[in-house]
Amino acid sequence: YCDKFYNRTMDLINQFHPDLIYFDDTALPLWPVSDAGLKIAAHFYNSNLQRHGDDGVLFGKILDADERQCMAWDIERGTSNEIEPHPWQTDTCIGDWHYSREIYDRHGYKTAKTVIHMLADIVSKNGNLLLSIPVRGDGTIDDQEEKIVNDIGAWMAVNKESILATRPWKIFGEGPASAGAKLSAQGFNEGKGKPFTARDVRFTTKGKDLYAIVLGWPTNGVNIAALGKSAQFLEKPIKKVQLLGSREKVRWTQSDDELVIEQPENKPSDIAIVFKITPQT
Repeated sequence: YCDKFYNRTMDLINQFHPDLIYFDDTALPLWPVSDAGLKIAAHFYNSNLQRHGDDGVLFGKILDADERQCMAWDIERGTSNEIEPHPWQTDTCIGDWHYSREIYDRHGYKTAKTVIHMLADIVSKNGNLLLSIPVRGDGTIDDQEEKIVNDIGAWMAVNKESILATRPWKIFGEGPASAGAKLSAQGFNEGKGKPFTARDVRFTTKGKDLYAIVLGWPTNGVNIAALGKSAQFLEKPIKKVQLLGSREKVRWTQSDDELVIEQPENKPSDIAIVFKITPQT
C-alpha cells in the first residue's frame, strides 16, 4: 500500500506539476509506518523550485509550530482564534462531505451569510477558506446549493476587494464574537463560539487602505474602538471612509475612544457591509 501510494503521488507530481497538494492527514501521510510522505514532500518542493522558483503549497493537519514552518496548516471545520504568523486554511462544507438528500429536505445547508461571516473572520487571521459544495451522483448541485453559491458570488462582486489579495491588519477585529471556541484535534470548533452580529468587525488591508468588514446590517451606526485615536493602531490620520457598493457620502467622526460611522441610508447587503478607510498621504 505504501509503495502504491508513493508511486501514484510521485507520478501525479511528475505528470501534472501541481502547485498545491492537500493531504487529509496528520502532518504527512503514512508516518511512522513509512517515510513515503516525507519523500513525496521533498520531491514536490524541489520540483516546484526547479520549475518556477516557488516551492508550492503542501497542506497537512494537526501541525505543531515547527511543522507549520514547512507546511500549510489545515483546520477542518474550524478556525484559528488569532492572526497566525503563517498562512493557513479552513476546510469546511455547506453540508456533509458527501451529498445528503436529508440535509436538502430539512434546509440544513450553511447559509451564504454564515459562509461570508466565516470567510471574513478567516481572512482577517491570515487564513484561506476552502469551501466544499457537495454534488449529486450525476455531478450536479441542487437548487438550494445554487442559491447559496449565487448569493456568495453577489456579495463578493461588491466586496471582493476587501477579501482577495489582502493581508491581515495589526489586529483581526473586535466585537462580542472575538473570543472563539477551543480547537479539538484537527479543528471542529465551527459554530461553537458566539454568533456574529453587526457589532462584530473584521479587518483586512491592501496597500495603504484598511477594510472594516461589519458582520451584519447595523441599526444605529458603527462604533470601532480600535480606530480611535488613543488606540494608536492607525499610523496616519483618516482621510476618507467609503461604503463599498454605495455612492452615498459616509459621515464619520474620530475621537480618542473610537471611530463613529453614522448609520448609512443605503443598504448594500444584509449579510455584511464593508467600509474602506483611506489614510492621509
